[in-house]
Amino acid sequence: MCPFLISSGSILRPLGEGWLKVGSLESGVNTPLLAAGCFINQLETPMRILHTMLRVGNLDRSIAFYTDVLGMKLLRRNDYPDGKFTLAFVGYQDEKNGAVLELTYNWGIEKYDLGSGYGHIAIEVDNAGEACELVKQKGGNVIREAGPMKHGTTVIAFVSDPDGYKIEFIQKKS
Repeated sequence: MCPFLISSGSILRPLGEGWLKVGSLESGVNTPLLAAGCFINQLETPMRILHTMLRVGNLDRSIAFYTDVLGMKLLRRNDYPDGKFTLAFVGYQDEKNGAVLELTYNWGIEKYDLGSGYGHIAIEVDNAGEACELVKQKGGNVIREAGPMKHGTTVIAFVSDPDGYKIEFIQKKS
């Protein structure tokens, strides 16, 4: 939760029973917000991305891929019998501290057409080549080995999950 209040373009933080101005959106001084993990949209409302939802054909297989192959944690899993679906949330950190993936399994549907609009999920790694080797060792599918991106120098690689969703590894810059 963002500990700041936005009011008339001012960034305020709680102080005792009142508020202290610590920045201004107009002046571009929003460092306190960014440091606290708060992001401001054009409506001057603190917002952040919570999750990205992927429809999966086999929930257990997908959970195993994201936890065993990519090292995420299963954060929660809930069945919704009346709606005939199950949601599982996986991520590298708790949902209140960062964005996660929502894996949605609609009971009885084993395959989805991924379409042409979906691109990929990006994950930062220390070493893209080593990350690819770990994925291979755990039975995962590397679809583009580590190397510089076209027309650039950033080292990237791509793997795919069991449903065919692409995941990009982006190597940290030194």
